[in-house]
Amino acid sequence: MLRARDLMDRCYAQPLDVPALARIAHVSPAHFARTFRATFGETPHRYLQRRRVERAMFLLRESDHSVTEICFEVGFSSTGTFSRTFRGIVGQCPRDYRKHAVAADVPTCFTMAWMRPAIRPTAD
Repeated sequence: MLRARDLMDRCYAQPLDVPALARIAHVSPAHFARTFRATFGETPHRYLQRRRVERAMFLLRESDHSVTEICFEVGFSSTGTFSRTFRGIVGQCPRDYRKHAVAADVPTCFTMAWMRPAIRPTAD
């Protein structure tokens, strides 16, 4: 499970699916999905979405790339899906997040801890 999660952390922008991740963990896809959720508290798909949104949050705060460019850079294939997922995890749309993002001289470790999206129970 850790190898698969580490791959998701490293290659979040790549198209990853459960069968490929299950092969890395050396288990069946169904067993992988159940065990991943039991171990990490969310489905593999939701974990990957959250990692992508975390990276998008950073890029929205620290770069001047457009929301569309960031959407594709973090691995989403549709701006609509990106905006809906971002709003579901963060609570506001990417454009509003960028407007209200704090750009003060706060140490990065504090900003990351404070800005990290919470894991919300889903009906996946």
